[in-house]
Amino acid sequence: MTTTNTTTTTPVAPAPVAPTATTRPRTPRPRTASGGPAGIRPRGGAGTHPRTAPRVLPPYTVFAERLLAVLSGERPVHWMLGHTVGEAYEQLVRLAPTTPLRSLGPRPVLRRCAVQLDPHRTAMEAFASIATGRRVRAMAFRLERGPDQRWRCAAVELDGLGAPPRHP
Repeated sequence: MTTTNTTTTTPVAPAPVAPTATTRPRTPRPRTASGGPAGIRPRGGAGTHPRTAPRVLPPYTVFAERLLAVLSGERPVHWMLGHTVGEAYEQLVRLAPTTPLRSLGPRPVLRRCAVQLDPHRTAMEAFASIATGRRVRAMAFRLERGPDQRWRCAAVELDGLGAPPRHP
């Protein structure tokens, strides 16, 4: 007669480690903010931080970004239809297809933008420096405030490419 010895082993849990100066007991963290789905912060109530207003960019910076998007080919020229007045749209139509900002290199980035307001605050002359890799280009544009108090682009120049021909 043969006897088989079957031994069953029961899994043994690891011994608990006492917290030391370098280890802490593991406590589960909540995955959501209290009272809301993941990724949404609770509004109002006690213990919350005051909400800060979103940062509003000045109009000349907004226009510099919009013009850069059109001149680099990221956006079509007609994207600026309601934001231009006078000759500016025709200048964009002429500039956009041939501008050096449309190259296959790195994406152009707005580096600096500054403005000079007229005394009556109805127009501003702005300039921006645009970086494309190591190359830095200049862009100048004029914004005029309409009767509806909205700013619109009235003229655009890029490294002298949008300037009207000068007659001697």
